[in-house]
Amino acid sequence: MDVRPISPSALVEELADRIAGAPRSSWVRVALDGAPAARPGELADALAGPLRLRGREVLRVPAGGFLRPASLRYEYGRTDPDAYYDGWLDYGALSREVLAPLDPGGPGKVLPSLWDAATDRATRAPYMTLPPGAVVLMDGALLLGRWLPFEFTVHLWLSPGALARRTAEEWRWTLPAYARYAEEVAPRETADVVVRVDDPRHPAIIAALGA
Repeated sequence: MDVRPISPSALVEELADRIAGAPRSSWVRVALDGAPAARPGELADALAGPLRLRGREVLRVPAGGFLRPASLRYEYGRTDPDAYYDGWLDYGALSREVLAPLDPGGPGKVLPSLWDAATDRATRAPYMTLPPGAVVLMDGALLLGRWLPFEFTVHLWLSPGALARRTAEEWRWTLPAYARYAEEVAPRETADVVVRVDDPRHPAIIAALGA
């Protein structure tokens, strides 16, 4: 594997260039995949401005706005890693309400959020119609390997030791879910870009040798 250190600001600019380089005739669906400890939401926030400067309309869609209701998430208890892996995020709703409408020839009408986990109620967010060429930045965990249609995927990778250290104590029960994700989905092999973020101040892009 080839590891290329890069500064956080240069990483944002490089990713923005790649995303903005996609054809402007259709939408660009981007996954920023990583455990909460990898801070994918912060990367999504950082990308929004540079993409707009490159002439792209941007919609931020945190995957956390599509969690299932608590009655379904906690059906097998509040700390079941298998339920967290398979049953917390409503992948069907993400596809139906956000990604599928941006298929080629689609209507472009998307829902930015569906469920407020804090209140355990629907957000009642209004639908938005995105013009062709707009970019959807979707950040969250366990997004790859779910048959979700993305044009560009970024996986923020933490070594197992760093993931354990940087995961809050109350969320350490989720660690087996990320180990399962690494084994079953292999996001380091399937994502378009893999960024090692053991130290968020000193990220590094990981690529297969010869890529």
